[in-house]
Amino acid sequence: MRRARPGATPRGSAERALTSVAAGAAYEEGTAGDFGSDPGAMAEAGPRLWHITLSVSGAESPLAEIRRGLEQLAHDHPFLLTSRYAVDHAEIRYWEEARDLHDAAAVALRLWGEHRQTSRLPPWEIVGLEVIDRQTYHHRIAEGYGPLPATPVGVHPF
Repeated sequence: MRRARPGATPRGSAERALTSVAAGAAYEEGTAGDFGSDPGAMAEAGPRLWHITLSVSGAESPLAEIRRGLEQLAHDHPFLLTSRYAVDHAEIRYWEEARDLHDAAAVALRLWGEHRQTSRLPPWEIVGLEVIDRQTYHHRIAEGYGPLPATPVGVHPF
């Protein structure tokens, strides 16, 4: 017996595609703005930017194949900022636009699996995920603690 959400497409289906959350009426009307410290108002504002750090790990693979796969992923998913890799793990950092943290995390958790075949990525599993909003990201940078700015942009070894 297969366990899945009603109407969910089976894993590995060629019909699945990675998509972002739609903008919604509040965003389209131009009402998304500064809502102070009221989290409820921020959730109703529409999509926001989220900084994603996705960590994957698994059996060793040739570095050249990992680099080529991450470069293809960056081509297929143009919002990738930087990817770092070693023979048995990688870290991908990028910005995602989503209504809330739950939507941003859901899209991030599908990224590796849904691009695994098209980008010929190693069969690694996701071992870590960090999702922070834009304000928190910039606050961390201003205070001098992680995650460091994603420079240089691109695919690099650890």
